[in-house]
Amino acid sequence: MSAFLPVEALSALSMQAQNMVAIANAAPMQGAALAAMPGATAASTDPAAGSFGQLVTNGIAQVNNQLASSQVDLQKLALGDAQNLHQIMINLEESRLSFQLMMQVRSRLLEAYQDIMKMPI
Repeated sequence: MSAFLPVEALSALSMQAQNMVAIANAAPMQGAALAAMPGATAASTDPAAGSFGQLVTNGIAQVNNQLASSQVDLQKLALGDAQNLHQIMINLEESRLSFQLMMQVRSRLLEAYQDIMKMPI
């Protein structure tokens, strides 16, 4: 199945990917800076910077919000209250791609965990 992805959806995904890369790249630098400062923590310097668990939790929350928004749009479409069919379809595709990305990341994390657990000590 070939999927048509509008430019707006691609740019939104590109912005999300750039934000994730920027956060991931900033975390090690902030950790080194925090190690030099006594008594400082990541939470006290930047609320956006956090542990890997917080990054994953925030990503899952964003995907969940997109899916909930798409569900509301679908309900409006079913009731005939939809204002812009094209935007609804774009939002649905964005949420589908976000969910697929989340599932791929989950699969890779599980594979990595299983590989680590198989390593001899």
